[in-house]
Amino acid sequence: MKILVIGSGGREHALCWKFEQSKHTTDLYCAPGNAGIAEVATCVKGNLNDVEGLAELAEKIGADLTFVGPEAPLVAGIAEAFAAKNLRIVAPSKTAAQLEGSKIFAKEFLARHRIPTAQFAACDSRDAARQARHSGFQFPVVVKADGLAAGKGVRIVQDQQEFDEALHALMGERVFGEAGARIVLEECLFGREASLMIFTDGSAYQIIAPAQDYKRAYDHDEGLNTGGMGSFSIDGLIDEALLERCKREIIEPTLQGLNEEGYPFCGVLYIGLMFTEAGPKVIEYNARFGDPETQAILVRLESDLVEICEAIVEKRLAAFDVKWSAEASVCVVAASGGYPGEFEKGKEIHGIEEASQVEGVTIFHAGTTFNEDAQVITNGGRVLGVTARARTRQEARSRAYEALGKIQFERMHYRRDIAD
Repeated sequence: MKILVIGSGGREHALCWKFEQSKHTTDLYCAPGNAGIAEVATCVKGNLNDVEGLAELAEKIGADLTFVGPEAPLVAGIAEAFAAKNLRIVAPSKTAAQLEGSKIFAKEFLARHRIPTAQFAACDSRDAARQARHSGFQFPVVVKADGLAAGKGVRIVQDQQEFDEALHALMGERVFGEAGARIVLEECLFGREASLMIFTDGSAYQIIAPAQDYKRAYDHDEGLNTGGMGSFSIDGLIDEALLERCKREIIEPTLQGLNEEGYPFCGVLYIGLMFTEAGPKVIEYNARFGDPETQAILVRLESDLVEICEAIVEKRLAAFDVKWSAEASVCVVAASGGYPGEFEKGKEIHGIEEASQVEGVTIFHAGTTFNEDAQVITNGGRVLGVTARARTRQEARSRAYEALGKIQFERMHYRRDIAD
């Protein structure tokens, strides 16, 4: 089979890495890819915002199956563009993808279907946000851009000054463009976070090994939110009793609600959870694999990813048994200095090959490309996902940081407390 992966980050490198292992894969393409993906797939030009162009690309290369990594093409309607050409793709509809594309859409969906989540208010202006805050929320309060912001559109503010600064940044300066035209205020939930994802064909679903993500830029969860600075995945991260509660109170009502409203979800649904004293609550939905959770999760996947995708597309996931390794995994992100703010590109990266020699380690490229001398250089905020698998979390963590110690590029930054 000819497989096409859409995207250029660490998540897509992990997907290509896993697809390449399948006995069904004959040709593997990635649009647009990166320097690491180029080692396992043929990288082809592709504009993530041009879904019709991506459909034409899939048709041109004769792709038997396409998998979408990032959110932008999903929200833009890539599923519909591919359906118009009778091309097979693992992707939710444009409407279903609004669970991620609009925080307000998601919160109102949660409220309609009585799925546990934080108290919220949708606001169209700074004045409306200030009024909503004074009338219904105590500090700390969560301020979220309504639209897509690459995982960075969330501020947890502690007082009125920080609140006003967040409103000015999102709605005044529009640091995330039109994503900040509307915002959501939420009560700040306290507890343990986890990323729970499922494969679903619209009715049946299979649980994906849970992971925990680290959003803040610096150690001890300090600094601004990022797209994710690391993750880990272990058996028992969510115990069986709690997982059953998540199925009953969150997963199944979500899928049922989507079907009742006429837009069944087909693909990978991400549910960001907070386990509070009152029970599990939904922080957010994503319409695709999380990043960098995917890196930690896919190194534990023992089933054939192509076969899973075919089961999703052909609506026979109920009969599929997804198998996972009992080993633990840890992914630590090496980022450019300044991320998630301004950062420089084009820094030469050294030590990747040496790091890859550490037992159990796989290096997934996120923001990389080649210079004129074919040297791998930085090309983004998150540059590499150093991922290790081992018998225990502590051993996997040790391997990941050992490998990370062999990698150098100017102003490289990473958290030192991932999976600690």
